[in-house]
Amino acid sequence: MASNKEIIENGYASFAAGDVPAALGIMADDIEWIEAEGFPLAGTYVGPQAVLEGVFMRLGEIGDDFAVLPEQFIGDGDTVVALGTYQWKHKESGEPAVVKMAHVWTMGDGRAIGFQQHVDTLRVRELS
Repeated sequence: MASNKEIIENGYASFAAGDVPAALGIMADDIEWIEAEGFPLAGTYVGPQAVLEGVFMRLGEIGDDFAVLPEQFIGDGDTVVALGTYQWKHKESGEPAVVKMAHVWTMGDGRAIGFQQHVDTLRVRELS
């Protein structure tokens, strides 16, 4: 059986490859997904469908070619932290934007039951 860290790593790899169903598949039916206050998609989303509609399908609102690029994963029991960057192109100028992020995942029974985003929301808004 895959470790919690491996499950999260696989979820990011699926998302990066465009396999959204597989990315959503790591989530529990009642996952509580929290986007940081001040982030363009701020709020709490409950369940994979809400994450799909409220977050994944709206990433283009931040900028074009939005990508999540994790660089390090840290696993400790039921907690997995992904550290990396968000990258996109400014909608009007096309200039590249890069902002550091941290995602804290809570796991239960091999599924993600919680997600908390940490990001410099002011910098995101400045670059969008």
